[in-house]
Amino acid sequence: MLTVDQLQTIFCEKLDAYKFPQNPSALYQPVEYILSLGGKRIRPVLLMAAYNLYKEEVDYVFEAGMAIEVFHNFSLLHDDIMDQADIRRGQTTVHVKYDENTAILSGDVMLIYAYRFLEKYPEDLVELTRLFTNTSIEVCEGQRLDMDFETQEEVEIASYLKMIELKTSVAIAASLAMGGILAKASSEDQKHLYEFGRNLGIAFQIQDDLLDTFGTEALLGKKIGGDILQKKKTYLYLKSLELLNKEEAARLKAIFRMEKLGPDEVQEVKKLYKTAHVDVHAQELKLVYQQLATSHLAAVSVSTDKKQMLSDLSVKLLNRNI
Repeated sequence: MLTVDQLQTIFCEKLDAYKFPQNPSALYQPVEYILSLGGKRIRPVLLMAAYNLYKEEVDYVFEAGMAIEVFHNFSLLHDDIMDQADIRRGQTTVHVKYDENTAILSGDVMLIYAYRFLEKYPEDLVELTRLFTNTSIEVCEGQRLDMDFETQEEVEIASYLKMIELKTSVAIAASLAMGGILAKASSEDQKHLYEFGRNLGIAFQIQDDLLDTFGTEALLGKKIGGDILQKKKTYLYLKSLELLNKEEAARLKAIFRMEKLGPDEVQEVKKLYKTAHVDVHAQELKLVYQQLATSHLAAVSVSTDKKQMLSDLSVKLLNRNI
């Protein structure tokens, strides 16, 4: 079994060597730019790790890893436009560096290339494409729900958890399942790998919500408090409404009804979150999904020592410092 660092190195070296067409440069330069900004490459590494549970030649699944990584970055590129974000991974976002029309079109070609990468696997193409297409639809559904929640007065925690499952965790789940498909794992193992990823992804997003509010810009690579500025009804917001007294909850709602928030409002919301001790509740919920993920990984029918790397990676992802 290869280590996480080894898998990251293999994928990143091959990604760096990969060349998109040079013309028209205004279409492909933004693609290469956003891919050059780095990131943890979580999805392709998970895909390669799932494949490596059964087979050794992980180079074989590079194109599948590219499919999921290019799709992920395509979604970030469009998300940044919708969120009016100006920083991604500590650097200028594509629509700011270039312009919005360029970002939209370069994102479009990234989505198409994601499917082209899957053409390497004709024997598994139907199964891979079915999963990839379903996942792509679900990610769009999750993004729409996320946008809708910004203007909805009432959002239930269950609805929020469904949204982050669609927007974030299904892509992580699909990455693991794709590795299983390409390794010819049993259908049961593929299901357990998918559920491991789905629950891991929900826990990961809860952690991301915590970091967005209580983290540091240096750690996260984007401005802290972005969720509050965009009036996103995250778990922190929804749970705080349950935990705060009547007056405090009313004030939190009033802030989120304001037309535009500034630094003072961000600090006031953070103070209300701290008053509710909502970070403790978020950590507890994250642990529930982490344990569900662990149970599905345990059910995958390979030896425990082979699964240790995935177990260690999940712990690492969910224990980023706040």
